[in-house]
Amino acid sequence: MDNDQLRELTWQAERFLYREADLLDNRQYEEWLEMLHANLVYFMPIQRNARHSELSEREATKEGVDISWFEEGKWTLAKRIEQIRTGVHWAEEPVSRMAHLVSNIYVTSVNEVEEDLEIEVSSRILVRQNRNQYENMMLAARRKDVLSRSSDGWKLRRREITLTENVLTVKMLTTFL
Repeated sequence: MDNDQLRELTWQAERFLYREADLLDNRQYEEWLEMLHANLVYFMPIQRNARHSELSEREATKEGVDISWFEEGKWTLAKRIEQIRTGVHWAEEPVSRMAHLVSNIYVTSVNEVEEDLEIEVSSRILVRQNRNQYENMMLAARRKDVLSRSSDGWKLRRREITLTENVLTVKMLTTFL
């Protein structure tokens, strides 16, 4: 792959992630769901304190083995949205105001899978959440995404979110990262 093609894929990944952030900030959850692949894996491990020599084995919980903050698919995310939309979801009534700031976006690899193109994308995210006037929360994380392109455009096929903290300092985790 030449530099022009890589720049084009990076630009497409940026546009995808910026649009996703905008949809989430504007609570357009149903449109956001359409950006997700049917076989999505949405995973957020729990960070643990580990010695330098044990980082790769112990720092983060393992998918399918250990407990995690999230290990979900598209169906579960849709159910979480339905719950928020009821108007009686205690953690989102009144609703939060959000700002998803996405940066440091770059394509780490490109693969052809059957007739689809998949790109692995690394990014950073800072999410600010405000509700009830004085409740302010902020989360920072690294993300590793797999975007899959087929005839219907780009879809998020996999997301791994690694928070920069191991003990959550926010009251609730109702936002999508």
